[in-house]
Amino acid sequence: MRCAGCIAKVERGLGALPGVAAARVNFSAKRVAVSHAQALSDDDLIEALRTLGFEAERAGDNPLAREDGETRALGRALAVAGFGMMNVMLLSVSVWSGADAVTRAMFHWISALIAVPVIAYAGRPFFASAAMALRYRRTNMDVPITIGVLLATGMSLYETATGGPHAYFDGVVMLLFFLLAGRMLDAMMRSRARSGIAALLGRMGKGAHVLNADGTTRYVLAEGLAPGMVMLVAAGESLAADGVIVAGYTTIDSAMLTGESDPRPVGEGDTIHAGMVNLGDPVRVKVTAAARDTALADIARLMDEAGQSRSRYVRIADRASRFYAPAVHSLALLAFLGWLLAGAVLYKALLIAVSVLIITCPCALGLAVPAAQVVAAGALMRRGLLIKDGSALERLAEVDEVLFDKTGTLTLGEPRPLDLGVLDEEGARIALALAQASRHPLSRGLASALREAGVVPAALEGLREEAGEGLQARFEGTLVALLRPEFEVGGLAVDLVVGAARTRITFADPLRPDTRQTIAALREQGLACSIVSGDREASVRQVAQALGLFATHSMKPAGKLALLERLKRAGHHPLMVGDGLNDGPALAGAHVSIAPGGASDVSQQAADAVFVGAGLMPVALAVRAARRTMAVVRQNFALACLYNALAVPLALAGLVTPLIAALAMSASSLVVVGNSLRLARCAGKAARAGSAAGGGA
Repeated sequence: MRCAGCIAKVERGLGALPGVAAARVNFSAKRVAVSHAQALSDDDLIEALRTLGFEAERAGDNPLAREDGETRALGRALAVAGFGMMNVMLLSVSVWSGADAVTRAMFHWISALIAVPVIAYAGRPFFASAAMALRYRRTNMDVPITIGVLLATGMSLYETATGGPHAYFDGVVMLLFFLLAGRMLDAMMRSRARSGIAALLGRMGKGAHVLNADGTTRYVLAEGLAPGMVMLVAAGESLAADGVIVAGYTTIDSAMLTGESDPRPVGEGDTIHAGMVNLGDPVRVKVTAAARDTALADIARLMDEAGQSRSRYVRIADRASRFYAPAVHSLALLAFLGWLLAGAVLYKALLIAVSVLIITCPCALGLAVPAAQVVAAGALMRRGLLIKDGSALERLAEVDEVLFDKTGTLTLGEPRPLDLGVLDEEGARIALALAQASRHPLSRGLASALREAGVVPAALEGLREEAGEGLQARFEGTLVALLRPEFEVGGLAVDLVVGAARTRITFADPLRPDTRQTIAALREQGLACSIVSGDREASVRQVAQALGLFATHSMKPAGKLALLERLKRAGHHPLMVGDGLNDGPALAGAHVSIAPGGASDVSQQAADAVFVGAGLMPVALAVRAARRTMAVVRQNFALACLYNALAVPLALAGLVTPLIAALAMSASSLVVVGNSLRLARCAGKAARAGSAAGGGA
């Protein structure tokens, strides 16, 4: 599958089969999910796809897309085309400069020796696609490209062999280079989109030590775990299956399912899930669900299904290509027949037909979208935002609503003590010595703040941590402790105990420094903003009130995804901004999504864009730049159409040689690229405009 036309062809073709209820294509993974009656076999569906012009095989039960070598093959073809283009163009300069007949003939032969192998190798992606299309009596954009390349190459060889003044190897190789660059970009974006689910499943433990009936243990891989087994989960270990704690007490990091930033205590009878991390003491867990039945696997399936909805996005160039190929073929054929009927010799009629094919070659049309996307993506990258999917800019331009996760997105996701002044010098040293011995987020935040304040840890004796209780030790014979977190209004708190004295240290997760300015800049662009979070109601409500936003809380992954689906069915185009593992399905299912650079690997893989740094302003900048990018894309299409409107009549009139046609085609591409380069300057203006909007908020 190469374009949106292929997607529509597969879905319509399979949907028309008796017994097929639905067919849904995942373009990134090159898969189609078919709901059908039992009477239809896999072989029936494979044969139906073959008659539509697509080779297929059963995907199996693995939710991950099989890696193909497309990106690497395109990279090699692009490198070869670039090498050939530079060398052939260098030789062409001498010919254009007025070389004598003997020198010109020598350079033509040298060009042929370089260009023919380059064309044969670099043109394979287009030749194979065109051959497959013609084999099943259909057409695509690769058909006119292939015909033009082969005819121009053949004419150039004829001119070279007969000592003619013109050869067009430079134009052919240049054409292949530009087209391969666009296809390479598209393949890279699809490859990145396929890696999100792999990152998610990688969070699950690889296996577990299972308790035998005689009290011994054995190690069992995650695929071999089954309900009823009892796992021994050590401190720091990631769970390999869902289960219920049957012995022990500990704290766990459950961010992937609940979005909760703070570890929570668990004990006998509590349910925990695969991928959660045991932060405290060892526990025994009775397996209730394993492998594909775990909650983590459910999230992976949600991401996969959500990603399929994205494949329905139809790019402008793909829609245009449906009518472009037959129009080009018809023009070239009419030119050839018309000149023959007018009395021209076969050679001249063929030369004019080749000129028409080359001058109308869809290079500028094909570059209209990717050229603008590449320039805009580069400009945004310099301002802290990495665009991972070329079509993300198109979807960002359509956004009308922004949904933010709270912890780690609107906030920094790093609990910090509100006031270290409550600690005297000795208390601060004791607190640092205790805090730096724990992996708890509050302890890490306290230790970091104390180190930044220049505090030196005290020397403690008998330091130990009790799961769910805190840390205890002795300082110069006095019992000291950093006790378990307690909920306070608006946040959490820990108690530092030194003998009989007790000091409460409160924490808060601070907002990103420009959160308010970013919300103001988004609203200025006409976007509605709200919070969707898996955190507790109190902490979500506090942030929502501070920012003046509507908020929903305690939402699990499936709930966030369902909310996004409802918005899309209502005609909205939501942008999801989130960082947690539990945000993966929502990021994949949103119209477009952005994750912060400190987000989990899963969220970064599922999102269309990633911003770095502590600021949130790149989100507002991305929307502003995306809208400008799509305006430039429309201008590029207009320029490409204007070029064809002026150039095609000249080619049909026989006033253009294939060499001039190749130069004109290249010039049209340069005009499109030049227009796209304006986006680099526009992105800078958008950044300043965003800052100004924030400053006035």
